[in-house]
Amino acid sequence: MSEILDFWREWLPTLLDGLVVSLEVTAASLALGIPLGLALALAVQARSAALRSVALVLVEIGRGTPALILLQFAYYGLPSAGLTLDSYGAAVVALAACTGAYTSEIIRAGLEAVAEGQREAAVAIGFSRLDQLRYVILPQGLRIAVPPLLGFSILIFQGTSLCYAIALPELMSQAYAVGSNTFRYMPILILAGLLFAAICIPATLLVSRLEHRLDRHSR
Repeated sequence: MSEILDFWREWLPTLLDGLVVSLEVTAASLALGIPLGLALALAVQARSAALRSVALVLVEIGRGTPALILLQFAYYGLPSAGLTLDSYGAAVVALAACTGAYTSEIIRAGLEAVAEGQREAAVAIGFSRLDQLRYVILPQGLRIAVPPLLGFSILIFQGTSLCYAIALPELMSQAYAVGSNTFRYMPILILAGLLFAAICIPATLLVSRLEHRLDRHSR
C-alpha cells in the first residue's frame, strides 16, 4: 500500500495539471453551449416553420451523434474545410455543440413548464410576446431548468475524458501517458477516477440540495 501511495504522490501533480485542463474545457464548453441551447430552444418554439425545422434538425444531429464523433470531426474533419483547430479549441467546439443540443431540450422543457396562468396573466396586462418571454417565461422557465442544467454540466465534465482521442492533455490523457511510461495502469487509473469523483460527488450533492431548495420554494 505504501508503494502505491508513493506512486500517487509522484504523479499527482501531473494528473492535477490534467484536471485543470478538464475543468477549463468544461467551463468554456458550458459558457458557449448553454446560450446555444437557449437559442435553439427558442428557435424550436418559433412561429416560423422553417426556423423550427432547422433548429430541430440541429438538435437531433447534436443529440444523435456521439460526443467522440463530434470531437474527431472538429479536430480531424474541419481542417479539410479550411478550419484548423488545436486540440483545446476542437474539444471546446465539439463539447459546446453537444451541450447546446442537449440543453436546448432541458431549457425547452423548463419554458413549457411555466404555468399557463402566468402566460394568461401576462396577456391580460398587455405584455407583448417579447415582453412575455423576457419578464415571465424566461425567468421562471430557466429557474426550473437550473438543476437539470447543473446535472448535465457534471456529465460534460466527465465527457472531457473522451478528449484523450484528440491528444488534449486533460486528466485521462495524462493518466494514460503515465500508464504508458510506467506500465502501471491500474494505480494511475484509480487515482484519475478518485480525482473525477472528488469533483463529481460534491457537485452532485450540491445539485440535489439546490433542487430540493427550489422545489420547496416553488411550493
